[in-house]
Amino acid sequence: MKVYADNAATTRMSEKAIRDMLFHLNNTYGNPSSLHSTGQRAQEALSQARRKIATVLNCYPDEIIFTSGGSEADNQAILSAAEIGKKKGKKHIISTAFEHHAILHTLDRLKAEGFDITLLPVGEKGLISPQQVADAIREDTCLVSVMYANNEIGTVQPISEIGAVCREKGVLFHTDAVQVAGHLHIDVKAQNIDMLSMAGHKFHGPKGVGLLYARRGIKITPLIDGGSQEKGKRAGTENIPAIAAMATALVEANENIDAYIEKVSALRDRLIAGLSEIPHSVLNGDPVNRLPGNVNFCFEGIEGESMLLLLDDKGVSASSGSACTSGSLDPSHVLLAIGRPHEIAHGSLRLTLSEDNTEEEVDYLIRTVKETVEYLRKMSPVWRKLESGQQEFIIK
Repeated sequence: MKVYADNAATTRMSEKAIRDMLFHLNNTYGNPSSLHSTGQRAQEALSQARRKIATVLNCYPDEIIFTSGGSEADNQAILSAAEIGKKKGKKHIISTAFEHHAILHTLDRLKAEGFDITLLPVGEKGLISPQQVADAIREDTCLVSVMYANNEIGTVQPISEIGAVCREKGVLFHTDAVQVAGHLHIDVKAQNIDMLSMAGHKFHGPKGVGLLYARRGIKITPLIDGGSQEKGKRAGTENIPAIAAMATALVEANENIDAYIEKVSALRDRLIAGLSEIPHSVLNGDPVNRLPGNVNFCFEGIEGESMLLLLDDKGVSASSGSACTSGSLDPSHVLLAIGRPHEIAHGSLRLTLSEDNTEEEVDYLIRTVKETVEYLRKMSPVWRKLESGQQEFIIK
């Protein structure tokens, strides 16, 4: 059996998105900045996609800036807020210890430029509280950036409440919603969100396209200089087929979102229950406040990379953490942030489901992971020491 369980890394494009992308590749080939009718048809397709997305997010179409993906959107949001803050003499930014590296590396860059960065601790379940944010805000705070849901352990933050704190304090609030768009309801106005990042390939759209929502009145700093595309906020001829397909995928996901949440959450809980039967294993992240399809476990006594290779031989596509760092030998910074020791963090497995998965596939995942963990432990000298009592178990 073949089971794709790495949807947090990327999703399969939906048939509607593929059809829309092919249509625009064949028919809407004009440059949307051109004044002739062929160019204006492309411009209308661009405007239509912007309107579709704005309806889903509950914002104005001119608050949408199309980008190459979530990482670019994250960078632009952070650097724009920093530029605004610097002009006002405010150079303090608040974020969390387990953000995506698109956020953390940008903050490192700003720290080298003299900004003061506060990374809030997230606790064992990977949650921060609105009170933590309120307590960390200072007179010179120019931005709070908290990811809506973690890409590795799936924990969903109280975004509305955090946004309300920031709005009350007069501080810009950005959220990386790359893992949330198309999977949970988003309402930027009701949730007090000033800026939000998304990527099309996380909700059955194409790769290489994303967006930044930026509330009216926020001066966005361009990362790419050149033409006046995206009202001067992002130079470069827009990728109409990809943008249109992303909009189609987002609308489709939003139309079916309640049924999606119900189905995928049930599959997730079935998978968590099955994997919890493995001795000396632990679920990472909050068991309740988590994305519908996210399951992340640590198994003591084994290495995650070996597990992934064996699972792949059995037809299972999985991950040990973020796809962006899968080539790294270092343990996940997310798991270290929630307090997992290095030796435990190395034995992690992330399985992320979609509406395409079935109960039969989940049962196959449970059976296959159990067999793989047992096989690897039998070969592990560390496991023999644990079983013999030479070393104490960390996961009881």
